Amino acid sequence: MYRGTAFLFNGTMRQRAPRFADAPTEPFTQRKQSAYNIPDTVDPMIEAQAERNRRSAQQVRLRDLVRVREARSADVGAMVELLGYLFKQERDFAPAATKQRRALEILLAQPAMGRIFVLTRGSKILGMVSLLFTISTAEGGKAAWLEDLVVRPEQRDRGLGTRLLRAAVDWARKEGLTRITLLTDADNARARRLYLRHGFAASAMQPLRLHLARRAPARALAMSLV
Repeated sequence: MYRGTAFLFNGTMRQRAPRFADAPTEPFTQRKQSAYNIPDTVDPMIEAQAERNRRSAQQVRLRDLVRVREARSADVGAMVELLGYLFKQERDFAPAATKQRRALEILLAQPAMGRIFVLTRGSKILGMVSLLFTISTAEGGKAAWLEDLVVRPEQRDRGLGTRLLRAAVDWARKEGLTRITLLTDADNARARRLYLRHGFAASAMQPLRLHLARRAPARALAMSLV
C-alpha cells in the first residue's frame, strides 16, 4: 500500500508524495534479466541460420575443390575443346574435332585400350591426360604411353598439370604397369621441366612415324623398293 507523511509548510499542512515503500518489488537483477528476456523461438531461428551458413560454405568448398577422376561420355565435348588447345601448340598435329571426338569415344568404350582422366573444379573440366596401354617385351609386361596432357590456357601455372601427371602415374603404378613413355616437342621447355621433375628421363631413341592414312612420298616409296 502507499504510505505518505504529513509536514507543515508555511503554516499549512501538506502531505508528502506517497512512495512505494510497501509495494511488492522484484530484485534488480531479476528485473534486468526480464528486460532482456528472449523468446524461446529465437534460438531455433539462430540455429537454422547457422546451419544454412554451414551448408553454403560447404557448397562453396565443393565448387572450389579440384580433383582428378576418370573421364566419362558426358565429358567428351569438353575434352575435344581441350585437345584443340593442345594441337594448336604442337608442331606435328592440328585440331580436328571430328577425329578427336571419335578417338575419345573409342577409348571410353574400350577401357582395355587405355584410360582418360580429367581434372575438375566443381562441374567444370579444366584439364585432361590419357594413358594408352601396350605390352613391353623389354619390360616383360604391360606398359603405357602418356598422351594428351593439357590444361585450359587460363588455368595454367597453378599446379594443375602436376596434379594430372601425378594422378596418371599413381594410377599406373597401382595397376602394375611397368613403364610410361611420352613424347613432347623438343622446344617445349616447360613440359620437359615438368616431366623431368617427376622422374622421367630423356631417351636415346628417336621417334619415327608412318601415317598409314596418307600416301607415302614418292621418294620414300622408291627407296623402299631398292
